[in-house]
Amino acid sequence: MRARSAKADFVRLRATARDALALELAPCAAIEAGASGVEERGPGAAGGPGAGGEAASTELLVYTETRHEAAVRAALAEAGATVTAREPVEDLDWSVAWREGLVPVEIGARLVVVPAFLAHAPRPGQAALAIEPGQAFGTGGHASTRLALALLCDEPAQRVAGAWVLDVGTGSGVLALAALRLGAGRAVGLDLDPLAAPAARENAQRNGLAAGLRVFTGPAAALRPGRFDLVLANLLKRELLPVAAQLAAAVRRPGGRLVLAGLLAGERAEIAAAFAAHGLSVVAARAETDATDTWLGLTLAP
Repeated sequence: MRARSAKADFVRLRATARDALALELAPCAAIEAGASGVEERGPGAAGGPGAGGEAASTELLVYTETRHEAAVRAALAEAGATVTAREPVEDLDWSVAWREGLVPVEIGARLVVVPAFLAHAPRPGQAALAIEPGQAFGTGGHASTRLALALLCDEPAQRVAGAWVLDVGTGSGVLALAALRLGAGRAVGLDLDPLAAPAARENAQRNGLAAGLRVFTGPAAALRPGRFDLVLANLLKRELLPVAAQLAAAVRRPGGRLVLAGLLAGERAEIAAAFAAHGLSVVAARAETDATDTWLGLTLAP
């Protein structure tokens, strides 16, 4: 769920997205247009991948004051979502409502990401990370974040141990903090959203990892080249390609790795070609079906 703090009379618009990219873009577009909150319900929502790996539709529940309804409808349509129903609703307290439906996210045997307000005992040998997502960022439940975390967990322990990590588009800091929890020496988080840095720092404090994390607000162009053993970037293609050169340059050579997520399976060839131009090749891949398409994660190396 993504939401801005609000308590007012509003209506609920039920909407469906035409594809996985629209499902990713529509909630943000609705919030920017004035919606008070957006829930994702169904197999594609956080914590609920489609059963049997089959693509399944996810319904968006968009809450908005009536004075913003026209703008929200227009934003949804432009992002590729179709409103299917309109319902009046009671006032909601978003300081509580946005937490509903969030569950621990297990990334195999090595890692579990737990919403900070839930009690959860990890399995033996499983590292646990508590994330308070707030109303702007997630806990790792989206397929693209799960793929990035899984590829990180696939890295040999000796490569992660002591590594210097860069997390581009850090959000809540979940990728950088997961790397630190798995043994990385230090991590840098970078995001254009000014809300990301305080959220990531709070999560670092919550997990006793503050000494290892530095978070900055700014562009990838500010990075110094060749410094990072692991570069993590959970970005959509339209966000990733403009910074491909900077990300590739940030990877230490030899021996560094670049982990990408936020991509659709059909974009693999274009992404691989873009990074091949900067001297990186795909060495591992993972895919997960979520909503109406298949998400892709890639690991690249010099």
